[in-house]
Amino acid sequence: MNYQETLNYLYSRLPMFTRIGSAAYKEDLHNTISLCNSLGNPQDNFKTIHVAGTNGKGSTSHMLAAIFQQAGFKTGLYTSPHIYNFGERIRVNGKMIDESFVIKFTEETRQFFDEIEPSFFEVTVAMAFKYFSIEKVDIAIIETGLGGRLDSTNIITPILSVITNIGLDHTQILGNTLEKIAFEKAGIIKKNIPVVIGEYLPETLEVFRKKAREMNAAISLASELFTATDIQTGTNKLSCNITDKEMGIISPYELDLPGMYQAKNLCTVLSGVTQARGAGFIIPEEDVHRALSNVKGLTGLQGRWDIVQQHPDVIYEVAHNEHGIRQVINQLNQDYPAATKHFVLGFVKDKDVSHVLELFPASARFYFTNAHIPRALSAEKLAELGSQKNLKGEIFDDVNDALAAALKSALPGDVVMVCGSFFIIAELSSKN
Repeated sequence: MNYQETLNYLYSRLPMFTRIGSAAYKEDLHNTISLCNSLGNPQDNFKTIHVAGTNGKGSTSHMLAAIFQQAGFKTGLYTSPHIYNFGERIRVNGKMIDESFVIKFTEETRQFFDEIEPSFFEVTVAMAFKYFSIEKVDIAIIETGLGGRLDSTNIITPILSVITNIGLDHTQILGNTLEKIAFEKAGIIKKNIPVVIGEYLPETLEVFRKKAREMNAAISLASELFTATDIQTGTNKLSCNITDKEMGIISPYELDLPGMYQAKNLCTVLSGVTQARGAGFIIPEEDVHRALSNVKGLTGLQGRWDIVQQHPDVIYEVAHNEHGIRQVINQLNQDYPAATKHFVLGFVKDKDVSHVLELFPASARFYFTNAHIPRALSAEKLAELGSQKNLKGEIFDDVNDALAAALKSALPGDVVMVCGSFFIIAELSSKN
């Protein structure tokens, strides 16, 4: 098989959560353990940082990877889902996994597919671990898929665990309360391994503290270590001042990630860097600043408040749940207070879409669409749900047609936001 044939085989042969939803989710680590045992347990051959959370774990993982990479460490990065290219999931020093390795790995492990029937995610996790081992990375940043406790990535013993925040998402799998979801995320906390907590609520913090006590894991709260103030956003950049509460020092930072939510992620990242230094990694402060100003260039991060056009401004954003969409609306109101807002929206059907739609302003213009995957909520159903919330708009089967209609309607001073799902971003023909 060539590369495309290999990917087609993986997509069609293996249950894939991003396409079909919870039917692809495996509620134990047996398959991942079996796969990695057959590969010689490659995950034991390099150091890792494990990142979980409802929102922000992708951005946090990319920022950490950029920092280690800038500081001279050979750095692996595993994230999901991909947007445009499968190789986005597995990178070394920002470069996507070698296509020939994907082909070879798939051919060599196919014998297990009939035996243990792994999911797509389980196979890609094992693939990433093997690739990082062969590449002899110094450190790999590993983002969880769903939850943490039963996530396929949770067979590693990291030098640090990071939990960005907790929100109501994937409730049909992780539980329908913040405490239940926090319990699943807290499953990445390992015995005697420090953990950094980004945002928290009283009901989730106690879950984290209880798990940390059980594991004898030192727990750090990012908000008690660092605070972001004077947050300013511009075209594809964010600047802020960060106060190091322990040192009493205020330092300016500039990121090439203009989403205001990145300021909170930044505090989490800097807390992680502090822990990594304590574990023996030499990370000069100037490398931290250089990396954060060039996260996209170093790691290839996409889909986070990407301003791809101006006059009117067109923004691509993968926010897809209540917590994420709320931040999107807040920033639009701050950055574009007087502009007419055009929303190109598409969601998957296992989200609490009706509740999320309550966050959108009825004064905006809507272009309801859908991705072409089994898990997608149809544009017609989305429009129906939107109408119940007094959101009026047109229906499009293709996100590119929806965006074209929004651009035709928008004036130079307006803003067009494409959001609601990784998968409608993936189907846009124009990338940033």
